[in-house]
Amino acid sequence: MTAEDLPLQFARTKRFSLGVPRGFTVSPDGERVLFVRTASGRSTTGLLWLHENGGERLLADPLALGAEGEVPEAERIRRERARETSGGIVSYATDTAVRLVAFALAGALWTVRTDEGVPRPVPTRGPVVAPRPSPDGTHIAYVSEGALWVVRADGTGDRALAEPEGPEITYGLSDHVSSESLERTRSFWWSPDGSALLVVRVDNTPVQRWYISDPAHPERPPRAVRYPAAGTANARLSLHVVGLDGGRVDVALPEKAAESHPDGAWTDPAFEYVVHAGWSEAAPLAVVQTRDQRSAYLLRVDPATGATTTLHHLRDAAWLEFVPGTPLSTPATGLVLTTQEGTRGLLMTATGVRTPEGLYVHELLGTADGQLYFMAAEEPTEAHVWSYDPGSGFARLTDEPGVHHATVGAGTVVLDSLTPDGRTVTVLRDGVPAGRIRVLAERPVTRPRPRFLTLGERELRAALYLPASYEPGARRLPVIVHSYSGPGAQKVVKAAMWHHPVNQWFADQGFAVLAVDGRGTPGRDRAWETAIHGDQLMPVIEDQADAVRAAAELFPELDTGRVAIRGWSFGGYLAAGAVLHRPDVFHAAVAGAAPTDLRLYDTHWKERFLGHPDVQPDHYERCSLVAHAHKLTRPLMLVHGMADDNVAPAHMLRFSAALLAAGRPHTVLPLAGATHLVAQEGVIDTLLRLDLDFIKKSLDHRTV
Repeated sequence: MTAEDLPLQFARTKRFSLGVPRGFTVSPDGERVLFVRTASGRSTTGLLWLHENGGERLLADPLALGAEGEVPEAERIRRERARETSGGIVSYATDTAVRLVAFALAGALWTVRTDEGVPRPVPTRGPVVAPRPSPDGTHIAYVSEGALWVVRADGTGDRALAEPEGPEITYGLSDHVSSESLERTRSFWWSPDGSALLVVRVDNTPVQRWYISDPAHPERPPRAVRYPAAGTANARLSLHVVGLDGGRVDVALPEKAAESHPDGAWTDPAFEYVVHAGWSEAAPLAVVQTRDQRSAYLLRVDPATGATTTLHHLRDAAWLEFVPGTPLSTPATGLVLTTQEGTRGLLMTATGVRTPEGLYVHELLGTADGQLYFMAAEEPTEAHVWSYDPGSGFARLTDEPGVHHATVGAGTVVLDSLTPDGRTVTVLRDGVPAGRIRVLAERPVTRPRPRFLTLGERELRAALYLPASYEPGARRLPVIVHSYSGPGAQKVVKAAMWHHPVNQWFADQGFAVLAVDGRGTPGRDRAWETAIHGDQLMPVIEDQADAVRAAAELFPELDTGRVAIRGWSFGGYLAAGAVLHRPDVFHAAVAGAAPTDLRLYDTHWKERFLGHPDVQPDHYERCSLVAHAHKLTRPLMLVHGMADDNVAPAHMLRFSAALLAAGRPHTVLPLAGATHLVAQEGVIDTLLRLDLDFIKKSLDHRTV
């Protein structure tokens, strides 16, 4: 080990996220690019930067502004949902011209003009969350204590546009499901002329109240949260158009879908989710989804009356997936929507053009100069930037293996490329490099050496890590499987992701480490994703077991008689489930933040895959770890943050209680004060060492 080895560097760099530029905004003329970045790979304070004329300029430094203090509770929750690891300026918003920038620091509103570079505080009536300038930059809307406010950019005329009618009602904030499972973090949008806003009203009154306490501080009262567990009531959402003149129009959202799904065991046509909302040039648009997630309506809203017109009805027999960035409308393509059949793609409704078959679209990036830009994969381990021009068709803009993303505007493409060698951010002007935005993140002290494999009949994408000093045939290597293998995320990608050096560090301690993306993960096709419909556990475990066997056939040095599995969140659920159901393959497990009783997870995320627990209880029983606790015969360590409000500590405690009741020894490691994202120095680095120690002891002393 060096003076500072990988675990400590991993903790001090917040998983190598510090110093990474992000949150890019390109001005309409393509001349300016805004972004957020910390000052170094160790600094945790986000700064606001401007790239212009090939160079960078600092616009706002929270430390220089003396902006210190606690962030409002609503902002703290927003950051937890976004898995934010830094402080300072973590988000911002601009006017249409990208001249006025607004951001919040410790609840205070600040603005800075890109042509002046002098930050100024703007007085407000209360603590500020999610400030957003009007298109012309004359006003700034923000949320304070559940109300939607607007203030002139010069700091005058501060007034409330929509105030909550009760303690559980908010305007302009996202509910738990929308921000955690739907990834809809915005809840108000300016009209193009700046005269009104479309705003989401959230009524949390029907949602059950949970209490998250801190056992390490018994003098503190528990924190109450509204958590909609599977099968229970959701928040009531509604849309409203509020004018700067004080007017208000309630949007008449449909109550139920017109069509049912007789092919399914559970049909709930009630519209309970607002997937997307915003303004087109002419009118607001919204996508609302049914409780069973198999129907959605794309609606156009009349801002004068609140009446809605259905523009498109989306359906799927399993559940609907939405490409981030859709729907989008351009004169040439009409509405751009997500296709639900075959491979997830895009449909241009005006022409009927679809993205090529076999191209998996991850995100619709935007439009500029008549071209549509999107991020898509032909091979699951890579993702590239593509463009579509109605005249010339589809073109791939990136070639190097990796995961490429882009932000676009008027002839400018900010290309964010994460390749096996690291991250580069290049500003392209009319296709020609016009400068780079510096990446200040540290390189890992452990250099990862993944071998990318395709394993077995299902062509499982996998990455294998062997010790850097290993010589084939020298000795057999015990195996650690480190997979997430759940919906919404991939681990087996040809890019410098944080888990690659972590897996290599474990390998360098004398192991072969294997990561596998099994059924249910994105990047392939709809059949692959929906293969877990009704059963989120056994197909995923089967893929991991098959991958271990197939990898050992290719690499005989893998000792399949000593296999451990570790993971976090869904990966922790997979790890614990693996030793319960396949002890013949997996001989020890470390399960972090594992959702062990899926009835305790949120409505949208669990009902999507398993249906309603009152209607299809067998799905939840089959996938529950608590129900199968008596099957444990292998060493198991459960790790959980005691302040986790996503996967509540109740998951770990109930599973542990069931294991004890069944007489099954196990290890429990509670993390005081830790949330679902564990990033504190002294915790995450020590946890990696404890994982390693537990696995070593378990594999050396296991009972065959």
